[in-house]
Amino acid sequence: MSDVAPFKVLFLCTGNSSRSVFGEFLLRKRGNGVFETCSAGTNPRGELNLYTIRLLRECYQIDATGARPKSAAGFFGKPFDFVITVCDQATKTCPVWPARTAVAHWSSPDPSAFRGSDQETFDFFRKVAMQIQRRVDLLCSLPIKDLDHDRRERASRAIGEQE
Repeated sequence: MSDVAPFKVLFLCTGNSSRSVFGEFLLRKRGNGVFETCSAGTNPRGELNLYTIRLLRECYQIDATGARPKSAAGFFGKPFDFVITVCDQATKTCPVWPARTAVAHWSSPDPSAFRGSDQETFDFFRKVAMQIQRRVDLLCSLPIKDLDHDRRERASRAIGEQE
């Protein structure tokens, strides 16, 4: 784990097909090189949700076509500065990380579970992505390089409690 950029961030959810992918790609784009990001799932799906790919492309001009769900097991034991769970199920099954890892929970509803028309579903995905984007923006606004581990962890946890 580091005290200088880039800070390594892992976003975790259950399926790694939407929320954690939003976190990974949004922080990568908005973090201006301060963060190195990845995402994984405790029970990854076979592929990214198509609405995830479409939303990132249309709303954020991010090409995520090559992204794929990954298992959280592949990341256990690797050093991270931050591990951020974005679904309530993943926080229950999140392993214990080394003491120097700031662990935070940013609960968001599962857009993949939403049922509605194509436009209603896209709008729900956008709503979830915007919630994650606001949290990412708050993380990016912190003087992260100037904070010690405990203050980083408290600040990142407080972000998840904002909504």
